[in-house]
This record gives sequence, C-alpha cells and structure tokens, in this order.
Amino acid sequence: MDNVSVSSGSSSADGDELSAVLNRRQKINEALEDGKPVPRQFNRRPSTKNVFLEFKEFSRKQINEYEATFKKFDTGKDGYLDLGELKRMMEKLGVPQTHLALKAMIKEVDEDCDDKISFREFLLIYRKAYDGSLPLDCGLNELARLTEINVDEVGVIGAKEFFEAKIEYQGIANRFEYELRQEIEEKKRSEDEMSKRKIAFKEKTAIFQ
Repeated sequence: MDNVSVSSGSSSADGDELSAVLNRRQKINEALEDGKPVPRQFNRRPSTKNVFLEFKEFSRKQINEYEATFKKFDTGKDGYLDLGELKRMMEKLGVPQTHLALKAMIKEVDEDCDDKISFREFLLIYRKAYDGSLPLDCGLNELARLTEINVDEVGVIGAKEFFEAKIEYQGIANRFEYELRQEIEEKKRSEDEMSKRKIAFKEKTAIFQ
C-alpha cells in the first residue's frame, strides 16, 4: 500500500507540473492573439524541478554539482554564461580557446540562439558529451571532462592524471565486458553444435528403426 501511495504522489506531482506548463502556454497564446506583450513571468527559463524531469539520465546530486559549477563561472549572476565568462572558464580549466572556438562552443548548445548558454543548455553539454554526439574537436568535450572533478583542488595536472586513470579503468572494464561477451557467444555456439549433433544422430538412428 505504501508503494502505491508514493507512486500516486509522484504521478500527481508530474501532472501538476504538466498542467502548469499547459496553463502558461495557453496564457501566452491568448496574449499573443490579443496583440498584448507577453509578461516576463510567462517566458522564464525552466525551473530546477523541470530540469530534474528533463535530464533524467543524471542524478539530482549530479545536476546540483553541475549547477554549482555553472554559478561559479556565471560572474554576471544573470543565469547565463556569455562568451567572456565561457572564455574565463576554459582558461581556468587549463584549456584556453580561440574566439572562434568559443563561439562554436556556444552555438553547439545554444538552442534559443541568444549567443549565450543557459543552465539548461549547460546540461546539454554533458548529455551530448556522454552520448558521443559532440564533434571531436569541440572544446565542450574538454569542459565536460574537466568539470567532473574540482580542478581548484587537484590542479590541472591532477585532473589530467585522474582522467588518464579513468580511461585506463574504462579500458579494463571494456575488455572484461568484451571477454565476457565472447565467452557467452562461444558457449552458445557449443550448445548449437551439440544440438545439431543430437538431431543428426536421431535422424541416423531413425533410418534403422
């Protein structure tokens, strides 16, 4: 009974969230049809709650850590990373970028084309980095990689060593997964061969019956 209660509460919360979004959209449409300016409150960025719902591949702890990183470099405290702030961020991470590279980095996740990165767009960096959809030469790969740990605490050299160790560990894990898959496939082939031999034997014995 307790599980049902929790599930119902979660479903209700999601329903309330959806209802609120639909209500906001309806009010925006009504205002536009009447030729009225859309109030700023109807054009807000997604709330933290909405971000948790949209980026379900990340834990709440991860999102909170990404938000702390974002706020640290949002020196203008306006909820965005502009080109200058992104430039300083990449310099702080030890991977400075050219002006053109910085513009390309912003463009990669700038869905609303305002030439800056909102927190939601900042999270898109990690989503794209993890699913491998970022261009290999894009500086956002370095941003995502280096902000997984606190560079202030371990330094750039420490960060480099951390990720070299992580890559080595991932390589070992991948080899283990590959070998395990090979063992499973070999076992399946052996079982198939044995099954074929049994069928062939039965067919041969059936001739003499």
